[in-house]
Amino acid sequence: MPAVNFTDYIVCSDCADCADSWALPANRAKQKVLVMAAWTIEMLRKRICTFSCRKSIGKRLFAASLLMAVALCNSWVSAQVVNWQDQDPADVLADVLTASTQATGAGSNAAGSNAAGSNAATSNNAQPQNGSSSQEILATDAPPPVKIFPEKHLNEQKHSAATPVSNTSISNTSFTSLIDRIEALEAAAVSKQRASDDVAEIEIIKKPTITVFGRAMLDYWAFPSDSPLVNWVGGNYPNNPKPFLGFRRLRLGAKGLASENMEYKLQMEFAQPDAVTFKDAYLGWLNLPWNDKILIGNQKRPYGLAHLDSSRYMVFMERPYVVDAFNNDARRLGVEAYGYSDDERWNWRYGGFDMQNIAKVGRIYNNQFEPEAAGRIANTIWYDEMSGGRGYAHWALSGAVCFPNGGPTARFRTRPEAYSEKAWFDTGQITNGESYQLGGVEGVINVNQLSVVGEYMGVTMQRTGATNLNFHGGYVYVAYWLTNDYSPWKRQRGVLGRTKPNENFFIVQTDEGRRRGWGAWQIAGRFSRGDFSDQGIEGGVGQSFSFALNWWWNPYARMQFNYINGAISQRNTATTGGGAMPAGVPTSGNYNCFGTQFMIDW
Repeated sequence: MPAVNFTDYIVCSDCADCADSWALPANRAKQKVLVMAAWTIEMLRKRICTFSCRKSIGKRLFAASLLMAVALCNSWVSAQVVNWQDQDPADVLADVLTASTQATGAGSNAAGSNAAGSNAATSNNAQPQNGSSSQEILATDAPPPVKIFPEKHLNEQKHSAATPVSNTSISNTSFTSLIDRIEALEAAAVSKQRASDDVAEIEIIKKPTITVFGRAMLDYWAFPSDSPLVNWVGGNYPNNPKPFLGFRRLRLGAKGLASENMEYKLQMEFAQPDAVTFKDAYLGWLNLPWNDKILIGNQKRPYGLAHLDSSRYMVFMERPYVVDAFNNDARRLGVEAYGYSDDERWNWRYGGFDMQNIAKVGRIYNNQFEPEAAGRIANTIWYDEMSGGRGYAHWALSGAVCFPNGGPTARFRTRPEAYSEKAWFDTGQITNGESYQLGGVEGVINVNQLSVVGEYMGVTMQRTGATNLNFHGGYVYVAYWLTNDYSPWKRQRGVLGRTKPNENFFIVQTDEGRRRGWGAWQIAGRFSRGDFSDQGIEGGVGQSFSFALNWWWNPYARMQFNYINGAISQRNTATTGGGAMPAGVPTSGNYNCFGTQFMIDW
């Protein structure tokens, strides 16, 4: 038999929705009687149950009869009051706690007086004070007084503002507000702890640190062709362009921290021992407000996703036409700031550079500076945290304002997306090209093993005494992992990360026989186009399809195979400073390229 809760028999006396006979002052005595009856019934039920547990069968039957009588009384009492079956238990708890607090306060105010009963009776006839909308019912020798509100009254209170407690009833809204305040304090404590953790991550160093790193890429390229134009621009006319076998990249470098908030990096290129060059060579400051860091020195300019991606992680052996032409050799001397948002959804980089490539000479000796301002803003609009980054989407905008002033940097050239001896596409130096603006847009979608990447870039050049020139191009590629692997993404920089195969490649002999792992396998296809011919300057229009097969042995070593089928049109070296073409050589032609690379980095 369920216990009788005396709070079920107390109703609101002042709410307009409860303005029935119970709310009239003349019937408040009846209310009090019902409360006392409910309390008495509860006490009787408990005593009878205790009595029956220790007695004989006959006495237990007698006790059962009494319990039935108590149940009938309980049913009669329940029929006289408002039905509270739908009331929220949390609201009941709040009101019980509130009433208990008020009862304690009332007892203190009445200390020293022997007329507590009369005072309680008087309070039953008093009007509510301080805007209280509930009726307090006090009973001598009864459980602490409580207030229960009808459902609509409770709903109205839940949407009202909480008020300070001062001799007034504490509404359910106040109780909810208290919970909200506790949750706010907990959130603030967590936030403070996170901030403290961020600060603790900065390690105090007593002297500069150093880490040695490097990479080696051994390539082979072949250029079978029966096109006179390809043989001409390839630099070995009338024969096919010369094949290449050797180190595409052979780099060694060192990096580290000079202090807790200062870093440095130096990277040298030894692929051509008779012409050693440097790549990254900079120092910078870390953990700056608004920016993650600021670097001063030779570093990558902030445009062209395919150039910002490290050569260690590229899907294809060489970069597309347009990216290599507009950001040839990528790195320049300058100052650049890097940053990202706290949630790593946004990242940016921007800076100022001199357009001349000083990787071989290391200095500039003339006053003919060729300044450039460039920037990139990127957004990772989706990143699947649950899968560890196996799904993501990215977009970015980049741009630059450049002032070559007719100098050597007023020129765009590139190879056929393979490592040939010479650039097959070349506008030559545009001596009256005073300035140009570059714009680019890029996008990436990765879903588990599948990646789709695309980019478009365009240049508008202003010339002295001539009309403007427009060069442009783009590419799109689709890559798929045949094994259950994926291409990681670095959200703080908006570039590809290092692939970590689920299983490394190995073959070993064990007691149980030969065991092997297959590594990670990836296939990819790319369509690319670049237009470098306009207004009488015939640098060429290139179009190609590339196929790639990549075999990752482990996170630091791999083998790549590329096949390229391409076409050249509107190419005339006579208009680009390359000399007159031999008689019978057309301005268009087709070509094929085969390439293989073995790579390791550390």
